[in-house]
Amino acid sequence: MSLPKVELHLHLEGAAPPAFIRGLAKEKHVDIGGIFDEAGNYRYRDFWDFLKVYEAATSVLTSPEDFARLTRAVLAESAASGVIYSECFLSPDFCGGRDVGAWREYLHAIREAAAEAERRDGITLRGIVTPIRHFGPEKARETALCAAETAGDWLVGFGLGGDEKIGKPKDFLWSFDCAREAGLRLTCHAGEWGGPESVRDAIHDLGVERIGHGVRAIEDLALVDEIAEQGIVLEVCPGSNVTLGIYPNWRAHPIETLMERGVKVTVSTDDPPFFHTTMAKEYDRLAEAFGWDDSTFRDIAQTSARATFCTEETRGKILKKLEKADA
Repeated sequence: MSLPKVELHLHLEGAAPPAFIRGLAKEKHVDIGGIFDEAGNYRYRDFWDFLKVYEAATSVLTSPEDFARLTRAVLAESAASGVIYSECFLSPDFCGGRDVGAWREYLHAIREAAAEAERRDGITLRGIVTPIRHFGPEKARETALCAAETAGDWLVGFGLGGDEKIGKPKDFLWSFDCAREAGLRLTCHAGEWGGPESVRDAIHDLGVERIGHGVRAIEDLALVDEIAEQGIVLEVCPGSNVTLGIYPNWRAHPIETLMERGVKVTVSTDDPPFFHTTMAKEYDRLAEAFGWDDSTFRDIAQTSARATFCTEETRGKILKKLEKADA
């Protein structure tokens, strides 16, 4: 809990505490179906059912104020786990239906809430716009235009989430080119369900500098070496991978092998309440599985800070916080 942490792979809607979503649904008299189990946690069978539950939960978030409240709740949870900086994925699909004017209002509300959290808890948030892959390339274009219109010192990146098995990364090239021209830094979910070929396609076809997950690259060691040589950063979410069954347990996760082969690895929670995790729990479980000590986690935090998409000024502040904690 005491180690300062930097998180690069967090879905804002996916980080919504179940109690928050239940409460919002009750306020609005909305029935969102049986998406909770008897203990009040999110309930789903597999990754594809998870996507349906995710979208059902997100359906009660219908206004900028809802997202402001969500941002406050999510950042309070992150700060309690020792996170000092976070980059979260935002989807104009869920924030105003990809209308630029509406998107601006949602983004303003999120930024205001993030500024409050920074004053209160010292946690800094920046945004990465993410089209939803299974919504298709045409809607992704609209999302990219929203991103390009609002790119700047707070909205710093562009990615691609959703179902990896639908389409190919190159289908979204126009959107990534649009984001790149607007000055946004690029990442892409790959190597979770799509195998190592999805990682290679994201790197070669989209020119990304970070990969969301990327762990299935371990199945192709030539690809792993290429990732290491190019300095591409992996946004690894071990708890997510284990809970969804990509790996049977923490000890079987390839994160340590990737690090040993020179890959720049970071640690994140993905959609923490869905996977019953926090950043502190991720650190604890990695320490248990691999015997890592504080120095390993400090190195990971440094790698994460250097891989942020924020301005040099903001990155410098993060690194100073980490150095102060080390001292």
